[in-house]
Amino acid sequence: MAYKREPTVVGVPNFNAAEDAATLRGAMKGFGTDEQTIIDILTTRSNIQRQAIAEAFTHEYGRDIIEDLKSELGGHFEDVIVALMRPPAEYLCKELHHCMEGLGTDEHVLVEILCTRTKPEIAEIVETYERLYNRPLAEHMCSETSGDFRRLLTLIVTGARDEEAGGDHARAVEAAQQLYDAGEAKWGTDEEIFNKILAHESFTQLRLIFEEYKNISGRTIEQAIKAEIGGELADALSAIVECVQNPAAWFATRLRAAMQGLGTDDRTLIRIVVSRSEADLAAVKREYERLYDKTLESEIRVLECVENAPAWFAQRLRAAMQGAGTDDAAIVRIVATRAEIDLGDIKREYERIYDKTLRSELEQGETSGDYKRALVALLGPA
Repeated sequence: MAYKREPTVVGVPNFNAAEDAATLRGAMKGFGTDEQTIIDILTTRSNIQRQAIAEAFTHEYGRDIIEDLKSELGGHFEDVIVALMRPPAEYLCKELHHCMEGLGTDEHVLVEILCTRTKPEIAEIVETYERLYNRPLAEHMCSETSGDFRRLLTLIVTGARDEEAGGDHARAVEAAQQLYDAGEAKWGTDEEIFNKILAHESFTQLRLIFEEYKNISGRTIEQAIKAEIGGELADALSAIVECVQNPAAWFATRLRAAMQGLGTDDRTLIRIVVSRSEADLAAVKREYERLYDKTLESEIRVLECVENAPAWFAQRLRAAMQGAGTDDAAIVRIVATRAEIDLGDIKREYERIYDKTLRSELEQGETSGDYKRALVALLGPA
């Protein structure tokens, strides 16, 4: 399956960076923040347009728009908006750095970012990483990984893959035979051959190789990898194979994994949605529904703030009233600033999500006296 761009974000016509910068400044200035305006602007502009907004913002107000957004927003809503505001390669480099810093390394993030990008995309990431951290990506990655997995990623990061070109059928047959001989046809597996071919050949050529492999083996290359190879290397090679054949389906399965089990892998969810929004997120959504018989929109919980601001504020209020002590500043800020905007909707969402009224939670919580009475009065009729 040849790759086809199917973005969900394409930018707006008649774009005016200065006007958007002024509107965003107004949304963040004074008491309270107009989150919906921030959402409406930044989720509909392309990244190039967002960078122009950031430049206009600095030019007009002498301020860094990302720092202003961080000071006004919070939680995963902040994470989404800040991710949108960074240049794509810079954002991915920050994700790579985060997954390798500290105790342990998240190999799944390395696979997701490095095994699914084209050679030009990898080259931009490598250049950006060294500029941001004054350290080569390959060097950092090699210090955090090992074995054949490290060798595969090193080949990818150092630009071993051929540029995209027309496929060569004769070479495809030869490479497919080499893969078969290195795996199914022998006792043990020569992982070096798998690394060499899957990291060097262009995606166009790999499609031909995988077709020929099935003709030779009678099994798909995916089945061979699962049977012959294990661990992180198997995950990485499988990611390459699946992204050669159907990248949208691979990202759909990754999104599904991020939303299943105990809690949500918010970082992965945000990273995929943001980074694919100008590439193929429309195709990812379609594949998600095909694979799981549910729409991606219906499944996404962490990004509910983008489509349902009242629910997001209800969750922030809940968080402010849970645990040891009460975050009074957050409660006051939300109730006071949303009273004339959508506090009625927030109350309804609070009851829907937690099966308790916001009024009853405030009355039974740690607030008291005039403070409590003022907050409850702002909530309006029960």
